[in-house]
Amino acid sequence: MIKLVGILIVVAGLALKLNPVATVFVAGIVTGLIVKMPITQILELIGKTFVANRTMLVFLLTLPAIGLLEKHGLKEYSATLIRSIKAATAGRVISIYALLRWLSSVLGLRLGGHPVFVRPLLVPMAEGAVTTDEELKSKLPHVYERVKGLSAASENYGNFLGQNIFVASAGLLLIQGVMDAANHPVSLAKMALYSLPAGIVCMVLAVIQFTRFDNWVKAEIEKAKGGKDQ
Repeated sequence: MIKLVGILIVVAGLALKLNPVATVFVAGIVTGLIVKMPITQILELIGKTFVANRTMLVFLLTLPAIGLLEKHGLKEYSATLIRSIKAATAGRVISIYALLRWLSSVLGLRLGGHPVFVRPLLVPMAEGAVTTDEELKSKLPHVYERVKGLSAASENYGNFLGQNIFVASAGLLLIQGVMDAANHPVSLAKMALYSLPAGIVCMVLAVIQFTRFDNWVKAEIEKAKGGKDQ
């Protein structure tokens, strides 16, 4: 059990709001020393791991571009576009994104997730589909908060339940590596096949959830209109 002290260090560091990178670095060194690894080998392992995963930092390059687009009206244009589609509702917009996100994950494609799609595009489009009445908007802050929450959830539904259906996903490769190390070899194709039913069920339930959300939004709008008329 003492080998798991690194996990406790990470949890304690995050709870105390210490620097995450420094916390993980210290946890790695402490764990290595506990299992009696030479300090040179620990540093070599940390260096190799960083180099192997350095491409994960590439997404940071997208943040300045998204910031510039938002500054020049990306959210406003997105909302205006969706308002021009009469059949669009918040639930339908979110459902379409969830399905597209799921399909892209199944095919091993990356859309960028929360910082690139959800916050600058999906949220304003879903909010724009709620109502065009400016006076009603001020009476529906709780509705718009739920729109934000469900938009974020749609990304998680599509990504988490879709990526393991792609046979070369990092998640499946990680599982395979752990299982192989435990002398329980597993097939990537089988794991992907067994992940498919969960992914399909999740998408069906997500669409039902978003459809029910549309019904709730209609009811809330009617309540707000009733108060407005009075």
